[in-house]
Amino acid sequence: MSILIAEDDPHLRAGIVDLLSLEGFQCQVAGDGAKALALFKAEKPEICVLDVMMPVMDGLTLLREIRRIDPLVPILLLSARGEESDRVRGLEIGADDYVAKPFGARELVARIKAALRRTKVQGIPARSEPDGRLRMGDLEIDQKAMRAYRGEQRIDLTSREVAILAALHERRGQAVSRDELFDLCWGRDYMPNSRALDQYVSALRKKIEIDPAAPRIIRTVHGVGYRYDEDEP
Repeated sequence: MSILIAEDDPHLRAGIVDLLSLEGFQCQVAGDGAKALALFKAEKPEICVLDVMMPVMDGLTLLREIRRIDPLVPILLLSARGEESDRVRGLEIGADDYVAKPFGARELVARIKAALRRTKVQGIPARSEPDGRLRMGDLEIDQKAMRAYRGEQRIDLTSREVAILAALHERRGQAVSRDELFDLCWGRDYMPNSRALDQYVSALRKKIEIDPAAPRIIRTVHGVGYRYDEDEP
């Protein structure tokens, strides 16, 4: 199993390589974003771990470039705790997860393995229309193409964003708890992080809601999770 590790701190980079090598990963390493992009194109790793702050090309730019090449490869971001805006931006442009520094070895390994288990949307019995698309309000979601449409507007989605929408559509009219969304969209053995889910939903709302501050597709159920109401305006 090949993994790309892009981290400019040589000590942390070496520690991650030692850790993941023991787990059986073949590590491709780079100390800046430009070298990491070249490695990705040459080696086609099965998963990527990218530091946000790197020289030459930062992690968010690298993330965007990798997503242009491969929309499905799992990508985790490494970010300092004070870089919340970078984490949110990363989720918006296609990161699957983030790990806040400093992090424990077990957490990093668990998140990497969880991401690898869902390179595609799986296990969500979404009830779709005959043409295979989900309809949520004035939005149409093409699950296979990972795109949503509002009239002539096209909205590109990540695999996990499609999974979230499919889960809410399947349970329309019912509150779906945060734990249930984690199970359906991240995997049952994923280490829950409610803040990560809320940030993911916030980023998704910015993409699909006409007014993200007053959402009509992904509604918050305080203290529980989220709900899609098919019949409400």
